[in-house]
Amino acid sequence: MKYFLFVTAVLFAGPLTAQNLQLHYDLRHTVAPGNNPHNFPTLYFEYFKNQDTGPDSVKPGSILIKPGSFLMKMQADFNGADNNQGKFYMQVSQSLRFWKPKIYLSLQYSGGLGVTEPKQYSYYIANTFSVGADYVFQWKKAWFSAVLNYKYIPYKKPSNDFLYTLYWWKGLLNYKLELAGDFSVWRENKDHGDGNADGVKGKRFFFFAEPQIWYNVNKTLALGTRINMYYHVYTSENDFQSYPTVAVKCKF
Repeated sequence: MKYFLFVTAVLFAGPLTAQNLQLHYDLRHTVAPGNNPHNFPTLYFEYFKNQDTGPDSVKPGSILIKPGSFLMKMQADFNGADNNQGKFYMQVSQSLRFWKPKIYLSLQYSGGLGVTEPKQYSYYIANTFSVGADYVFQWKKAWFSAVLNYKYIPYKKPSNDFLYTLYWWKGLLNYKLELAGDFSVWRENKDHGDGNADGVKGKRFFFFAEPQIWYNVNKTLALGTRINMYYHVYTSENDFQSYPTVAVKCKF
């Protein structure tokens, strides 16, 4: 399935219509110094294309599969010793349809890794494969994409669960301001089969969000902030974590 997702991404990505590079300075040590040894920069790259413009965008019968949106996100956190790269994360998603209703089939892969001090506690962000439905809609002049997926993580004790994500974007003040972001909710087995939670039954609920506000200085440069929100992502304790950033974005 992993190779199918990557082949699908290559086949349907096509010419790029939007991409941006963001540099964030994460203020989590300033907000919660007891849990975070220092603030750190993060480099974020986003590659996006939206292809399907509707059932009449091509002549009937001229194409069997209509690709919808393609998204690739890569994030590198420079939170290691001497601000070396300590974490890398990648997500690739593709939607498509071969029917008239504009509810898309959604395919997604994500994964990454992290380096810790001491090194023996370094970790993988487990490969995650998702398939489901994607519905794009507009409400009060804002654009939304609601994705409900079946999610499979191949732990030693595999986890089969749901993943719901809502993406949004809205322009204000003649697009001088942009409101953007997404939030995700999902669940996983408490016991991954790695010896850390042997015999623990049941599921754990997760939440992650990254609302953003951007001020467009011009067509290529924007200044803004992102608030990273976590629940059960970094700790199994029932603690909600919220860390803001200050950021600059280059669109090209």
